[in-house]
Amino acid sequence: MKLIELIEQYNSLNLSKTINFDKFNLFSITHHSTSLEGSTLTETETNLLLDEGLTPKGKPIEHSLMTTDHAAALVYIIEEAKQKKEISTSFIQHINAKVMAHTGKVYNTALGEVDGTKGMFRKGNVMAGSRYFPNYDKVEHLTSKLCNEINNKITTAATVTDKINLSFDAQFDLVSIHPFYDGNGRTSRLLMNYIQAYFQLPMAIVFKEDKADYIDALEKSRTTEDLTAFRNFMTSQYSNYLIREINNFKNMDKKSGGKGFSFVF
Repeated sequence: MKLIELIEQYNSLNLSKTINFDKFNLFSITHHSTSLEGSTLTETETNLLLDEGLTPKGKPIEHSLMTTDHAAALVYIIEEAKQKKEISTSFIQHINAKVMAHTGKVYNTALGEVDGTKGMFRKGNVMAGSRYFPNYDKVEHLTSKLCNEINNKITTAATVTDKINLSFDAQFDLVSIHPFYDGNGRTSRLLMNYIQAYFQLPMAIVFKEDKADYIDALEKSRTTEDLTAFRNFMTSQYSNYLIREINNFKNMDKKSGGKGFSFVF
């Protein structure tokens, strides 16, 4: 089944009217995004932490803080999407500040101090694996240019495919600029989610178990300077997520005799 057909089927179920669906859906997005960045919390531990404030035993406190910070940032971008907030460098910095609110570090550089909890752009060069990201002195310009491009395309995106690709491309471009010392992956995926929420589309997840394929798709598109590999990967992730939720709902609907309650974990 094609992605657009899956979105239509997903929307037809009116899952938001199911008790607690929205809440546990956001928990799931947070769980997978933070797990990609090293959190060891299970999905059940994530749910209990965010729903009941129960900090898991035997897990680093930083992982719980990472989780609660991401959840707060996710709620923030959803509320901003309802207001159709224009994307700007300050908006992206604010997302990163929320992501890193309780785990960000202070970096002392030759050009001055960078407080990772305040969404400040990096003042040094960074790399991941063998990949070097753009020089620090280009970060602000590149991020501003990206914001302008996204804002222009938001007003002209006519089809669902245009809107989906815009969200995927924005994620790719921001994480490839790598404007911050930390939290780039989470911030870029939240930017993707913002655009999806802006267009009232289901919000996508990159599944933690597919981390290696995710990194490979990013690197392949960077190397070839062609977004096809990354778009294909994200389309597959998005489709798998929608299929999972549709099947979860149908299975629980059968078990509940048509009452339609759902557990998203």
